[in-house]
Amino acid sequence: MVYSREIIGVLIVFIIAFIAAWAVTPAFIRFLIRHKMGKSIRAEGNTPVFTALHQKKSGTPTMGGLIIWVPVLALALGFAFLANIFPDSIFDRLNFLTKSHTYLPLGALVIAGIVGAFDDWLNIKRIGLNGGGLSVKIRLLLYSLVAIGGAWWLYVVLNWSSITIPGIGEVFLGIWYVPLFILVVVATSFSLNETDGLDGLAGGVALTSFSAYAMIAFMQGNIELTIFIAAILGTLLAFVWYNIYPAMFFMGDTGSMALGTTLGIIAILTDTVYILPIIAIILVIESGSVIIQMISRKYRGKKIFLSTPIHHHFEALGWPETKVTMRFWIISGMAAAVGLIVATVTK
Repeated sequence: MVYSREIIGVLIVFIIAFIAAWAVTPAFIRFLIRHKMGKSIRAEGNTPVFTALHQKKSGTPTMGGLIIWVPVLALALGFAFLANIFPDSIFDRLNFLTKSHTYLPLGALVIAGIVGAFDDWLNIKRIGLNGGGLSVKIRLLLYSLVAIGGAWWLYVVLNWSSITIPGIGEVFLGIWYVPLFILVVVATSFSLNETDGLDGLAGGVALTSFSAYAMIAFMQGNIELTIFIAAILGTLLAFVWYNIYPAMFFMGDTGSMALGTTLGIIAILTDTVYILPIIAIILVIESGSVIIQMISRKYRGKKIFLSTPIHHHFEALGWPETKVTMRFWIISGMAAAVGLIVATVTK
C-alpha cells in the first residue's frame, strides 16, 4: 500500500507536468515566432554536408528547452510552498525538494538551462563563432563550471566521496571524487548537446534515459528523486509532442545543456555511474563519432564519417531524417532496458 501511494504521487506529478507544458507550448511557439527567435544554421566552410542538409531549417524557433525546465522549477517551488502551508496533506507527498536528493539536480537543471539560453540568444542574434553562438571550447568551459559547482555541493556540503563498483563494493575516492564528478557531468552535457541535431532525436533519447533512471531511483527507495525525474519526463514528453518531425521548434542549448547536466548528476546520485554509458549509449556513440572525426582530420588529414555527429552521416548516406531518429530511439530503448537489468542484478 505504501508503494501504491508513492507510485500515485509519481504519476500525479508526471501528468501535471505534461499537461502544464503541453498546454502552454502553442502560445510559447507563437511568442518565439512573433519575436523572430529562430535558429541560425552555421554556414561554415568545414561543415558543407551539415549546411546542405539543414539550411532549410534556418529560422525555426529555438529555445524550446525552456518548456522542459521552467515548468519543473515552477512545480518544485509550488509544491514546496503548498506543503509548507498544508502540512500532512497530499502536497507534502508531492513535494520533492530535499537537500540531500534534489537540491543539486534541480539547481543544475536551472543553472545549465539559463547558461544554455544565453548561448541560444547569441545564436538568434548571430553573435559569436560564425554567427552561431559560443564555440565548443567555451561551451565545455561552461559545462565544467556548472560541474565544479555540483562537485563542491556533493563533496563539501554532503560529504560524498565514494562510489560503488560491482564486484568490488564501495570504493573511497577522497578528493578524486571531484574530477570524476566533473568528467561525468561534462561528458554527458557535451554528448546530449551533440545528439540534439534531428527533429525529436535528443528528446526521445532523453526520454528513455530519464525513464530508466526514474525506475532505478524508485527501486532504491529515493522517492523525492523519482518524483523530480517524473516532472522532467512529463515536460520532456510535452516537448517531444511538438518537436517530432517536422519540428515546430527546437530544443536549443537551454534544453540539451540542462538535460545533459542533470542526467549525469542523477547517475551519480543513484551511484550507478557504471551503467550510464549503457543507458545513454546513443550519447556515447554521438560524441564518440565527433571525437574520432576530429582526431582523424588532425592526424590523418581526412574524415572517417561524411559528417558528424554520426546522425548526420546517415543523413548524408540518404537515410530520411525520420528513419535515423526512430532507429536511434529503438537503440536507446533497448540500451535503457539492458541498463535496468544490469542495475537490478548488481544492486
